[in-house]
Amino acid sequence: MKAKKIITIAITVFAAAMPVMSGVMKLMKSPEVVEKLTAFGVGEYLDYLGIMEIVFAGLFIYPKTMKLGFILLSCYFAGAMATDLSHGSSFFNAMIPLVLIWIAAFLRDPSIFLLSAEPKL
Repeated sequence: MKAKKIITIAITVFAAAMPVMSGVMKLMKSPEVVEKLTAFGVGEYLDYLGIMEIVFAGLFIYPKTMKLGFILLSCYFAGAMATDLSHGSSFFNAMIPLVLIWIAAFLRDPSIFLLSAEPKL
């Protein structure tokens, strides 16, 4: 039981750290990020995108708002995957954090995915 809790915390922290780092890079206007997102046509929204990633990750980490953070992060990265695909880019950059977020959410509260599971309050 203790090992599962440690693994869950580790995956949750790692999954949330990815959008936080990405958000910080957007807010710091990293040249690579600016170049790529400008080519995608969303370069003028870097600050908003960075703040959204950080806030959504914060909501995901906090237990009482984990489900809301999960939904918002899932939508954010689904949009990122759609943008990547529509511009002929690899969608794996958005898919990897999304998969980790889904795994962490399942470990924290299986009722998100399974109707028969009891929700954790």
